[in-house]
This record gives sequence, structure tokens and C-alpha cells, in this order.
Amino acid sequence: MDEIILLPEDHPMPSVALLVELKAKLGKEEEVAAFLERAGAVAAAEVGTLTWFAVRFDRTTFAIFDTFSDKGARHAHLGGQIAEALIASAADLLATPPEIRAADVLAAKLPG
Repeated sequence: MDEIILLPEDHPMPSVALLVELKAKLGKEEEVAAFLERAGAVAAAEVGTLTWFAVRFDRTTFAIFDTFSDKGARHAHLGGQIAEALIASAADLLATPPEIRAADVLAAKLPG
């Protein structure tokens, strides 16, 4: 299969990603949602984070999906403000530790 590139040449193509699943404690669901909404502004300021999404699957299940141009940018993100804040509030907000999965991006379609 041929590689599909859908971005202008001056726009970095994501090569790696993170998928982080979050299970809110009962009664803390809206606090988790608010945390993720605030985290979006932080992610927008991160140079190495190409895309960042916070999603909600049901009342207590949330996830973050973000992409990066390389492993160095992903590593920097994992040591950044969002991860620090999540670790600090995990015991209060989450029923289980965050499940963090690193992935390689095989194909992407981004605006541009």
C-alpha cells in the first residue's frame, strides 16, 4: 500500500501518539471533564504536540489522544504540565491509574 500524505510540506506529519484512558471516580466525573477542558489550553501551547483530543465515552470513561512529530516531543509531553497535573490529582479524581499507551502513527488526515 502506498503512503498517503495529506499535509502541506511545511506542516510536520505526526509519527507517534499517546492514548490515555481515564476512569473517573463516581461523583468526580464533571471534575475530570473540567480538568480535560483546562488541559486543552495547555496542550495548545506545546510546540511538539501536533494534535490533542479529550473525549468522553460514557459517564465515567474519558480518554486523551494526542500526536507528535517524533518520540522526543512525546517524551517532553509526558514530562510536561498536563502529566504533572494529572499525576497530582489522580488519587482524588480517578478510580484507577491512567492507562497510557504509546503508538506509532501509520496514517493521518489533518487540516491544512
